[in-house]
Amino acid sequence: MQVASLVLPVFAIIVTGWLAGALGYLSRTLADALVHFAYNVAMPALLIVTIAQEPARNLLEWRFLLAFGGGSLLCFALVFVAARAKHDLASSTMHGMAAAMTNTGFVALPVLHAIYGQPAVLPAAVATVFVAAVMFPITVILLERDARGPAHSAGLAKQILLNPMVLSTLVGLVWAITGLPIPAPVAAYLNMVAAALTPCALFAIGLGLSIEGLRSNLTASFALAAVKLIAMPLIVYGLCVVLGLNPLYTVAAVICAAVPTAKTVYVLAHEHKVEEKLVAATVSITTMLSVGTLLIALYFLSGLTTGTH
Repeated sequence: MQVASLVLPVFAIIVTGWLAGALGYLSRTLADALVHFAYNVAMPALLIVTIAQEPARNLLEWRFLLAFGGGSLLCFALVFVAARAKHDLASSTMHGMAAAMTNTGFVALPVLHAIYGQPAVLPAAVATVFVAAVMFPITVILLERDARGPAHSAGLAKQILLNPMVLSTLVGLVWAITGLPIPAPVAAYLNMVAAALTPCALFAIGLGLSIEGLRSNLTASFALAAVKLIAMPLIVYGLCVVLGLNPLYTVAAVICAAVPTAKTVYVLAHEHKVEEKLVAATVSITTMLSVGTLLIALYFLSGLTTGTH
């Protein structure tokens, strides 16, 4: 029930946005403004406050990073290569990220905290930072490279560095390395702005989602959902076993891998006008199906942590 109570409201916001558009209560064109705000304002605030407040030494949990990060990158690479046979670089990138970029901060972290308490927050935070510091920049680099072409390397580098997600990630990492605390008013400001990301992004997904768009991408979205919710957790679990990760961190890595596709993948897709309908459908489907898959994963992993919390 803890999982359902956390995931179902997320899906409910998507449905609310869809109803608002389908019934004509709000214009579907408003989705653009919501996504622009999420991409250029709310997401950078979240990345800075998430990364900067994590002690630099905590970001170097190598075995956990190899298990969760390795599984994420492997799933991305497999889907990217498969999609590349039929699609261009940008489209293949969005296919890969829809299957591999995971919603650690808004689903995995609260789920793990609710069930395993404070000790489980650290690995979830590290996973969130990995998504922010590695997965986002990879996506932006590939999308910008496709948009500008290989001949504009100097302009491409500038475009990537000035991208709101990459720039805010770098700011957060530099701040974390200094070890300085964020002043309370600044942290409060960033947290308030960051809090707008979830409702804006999820509502925008629903507002821009049509039944026709969902139906036309159903087969591909279910295939990506299968990779995201089944293949990726199994790969990450296998890496945890090989690396000898302790039980709590193994559970954390698998749950972080088993949560839905991050809604920020849709923010990226919408901002770059690449595979928007496919990503929106995949976020919606993985969010809905993850209620069941997370419960199954937690059931099978429960024996690992017996007596450890």
